[in-house]
Amino acid sequence: MKQRITLFALLFFAVSAMAQSPDLIVYNAKIHTLDNNNTISEAIAVANGKIIKTGNDKQILKLKSKSTTVIDAHGKTMIPGIFDSHMHIIRGGRFFNTELRWDGVRSLQKALTMLKEQAQRTPKGQWVRVVGGWNAWQFEEKRLPTLQEINEATGDVPTFVLHLYGHAYLNKAGLKALNINPDTPNPSGGLIERDIHGNPTGLLVAEPNAFILYSTLSKLPELTEEQKINSTKLFMTEMNRLGVTAIMDAGGGFQNYPDDYGITTKLCESNELTIRMPYYLFAQKAGSELADYTRWISSVEIGQGCDVPDDGVKRFGKMPKMEYHVQGGGENLVMSAGDFENFDKPRPDLNPAMEQQLKAVLSLLIKNRWPFRLHATYNESITRFLNVIEEIDKETPLDGLLWFFDHAETISDENLQRVKALGGGIAIQHRMAYQGENFIKRYGKAAAAKTVPIKKMTDMGIKVGMGTDGTRVASFNPWVGLYWLTTGKTLGGLKYMAEENIQDRTAAIKLFTQGSAALVRLDADRGMLKENYLADFILLSDDYFTVPEDRILNMQSVLTVVNGKVVYGNNEFEQYGPEKVKAIPAWSPVNYYGGYQNK
Repeated sequence: MKQRITLFALLFFAVSAMAQSPDLIVYNAKIHTLDNNNTISEAIAVANGKIIKTGNDKQILKLKSKSTTVIDAHGKTMIPGIFDSHMHIIRGGRFFNTELRWDGVRSLQKALTMLKEQAQRTPKGQWVRVVGGWNAWQFEEKRLPTLQEINEATGDVPTFVLHLYGHAYLNKAGLKALNINPDTPNPSGGLIERDIHGNPTGLLVAEPNAFILYSTLSKLPELTEEQKINSTKLFMTEMNRLGVTAIMDAGGGFQNYPDDYGITTKLCESNELTIRMPYYLFAQKAGSELADYTRWISSVEIGQGCDVPDDGVKRFGKMPKMEYHVQGGGENLVMSAGDFENFDKPRPDLNPAMEQQLKAVLSLLIKNRWPFRLHATYNESITRFLNVIEEIDKETPLDGLLWFFDHAETISDENLQRVKALGGGIAIQHRMAYQGENFIKRYGKAAAAKTVPIKKMTDMGIKVGMGTDGTRVASFNPWVGLYWLTTGKTLGGLKYMAEENIQDRTAAIKLFTQGSAALVRLDADRGMLKENYLADFILLSDDYFTVPEDRILNMQSVLTVVNGKVVYGNNEFEQYGPEKVKAIPAWSPVNYYGGYQNK
């Protein structure tokens, strides 16, 4: 009997050891675990999508088996994967292959040359499109392109160039293709600029909201389903290249649920997602918002996605599937609450009917315990939104329901106290890195210095997560955000932020990892590199913690691991990553320029 027990115990321990045999070990690294002690380790072991152990090389290499993939990091810096708390990856992925990105291009002349080259290869029936993520101040010329320059570069190929969410340029061929003529009326909330003869010039202006911009974009040709799948895969690869392992998708205009989620749903079902992707449902049509949310609440459960059986995890073999599920409602809840962030123009006055419409939607969400997020740029809007939330809270208590504001650039101390009292959080983005100069022109240096008031938010214990608001309002590159957080500078190099709001590099990266996870209460198993946490981490091209500040803008990952699997490898680590594929169609700008530029 004793012998049987001994054999059983040996068998048990042998099975346990096999279960914990690492799938992957990365050693000879400088691992910033970002734990509470800011521990730095040398090696990390991973199994079944989770971290088994971190420690020194000798400790971790002891764990390897014949089946373990072992990677020498060559002394490079490792950090947890970046979690973008506000981005539009589902929409961005569908269109990535169509877009010529000026993100990161340092010369307007270079940008115009790229525009001309792309026009020459774009086939009839398609458009050249530059869709946000750039500004005048990033260029050495410190100016925007002119319509004449755009027309000269593109000729008879229809072209759309979006400048953030402030204005867009259509070339003459684009005006013709969309049949915009002297008789075309201005859409609600937008302006079609005209010359002294009443002819459209090609400039579309968001006055006061961006509907004219994204409604025009929605009229441009889409890719085929096969091309959209390829496009979404390549956009995820681009995000993995930049070190992003998770993104909260904030919905977006003309992103209809469930139709426009079909591509990412298919990729989830085939286990091809390389980004964790919880997403929010965004009301699409003025006057129908309450009907939208009523329908979604009756047909969708929070956490519902392709990856949610009874225990919340499906497995392909021993590897958990990627997170892809409905997280809540927003960022748009009602159209009348849209205070768009065009700092070139005066703050928009919200519709007097906003409170009634917002209360109806929020009451429904809160009653049904749906988390929500709400786009809120200006303090004046936030005051009105909080009035509604507080009124509902008296009738149907929030009682710990997860909710947060997106943006909150000009939020006051008083309203921060109100957010705190209601248990809310704030998702901030690097929009001021792109619009800081224009903000100062309109509101002055003193107002800009406390935009965004990060220190007060964190000192008060409000949960704060960092994001980008890519791909149109700003670039999808999180390193622009980390440069902005740690220098207080715009992309053009203007230091405007008050010293108290400038973050040290560890605090900044924690906002983009633990902060984003905590914002949606997912920080129990991510945001740090420690035992039993998710195996989402990145090996950096340079040491983020020590490089000169300007080199932060050029940071990227050379090895990205998500869910314990290598999803991206470059340079000496390319052999460990999946095979790189070409963009389709063949004329896609991605095949010639890639995504974010460093030139």
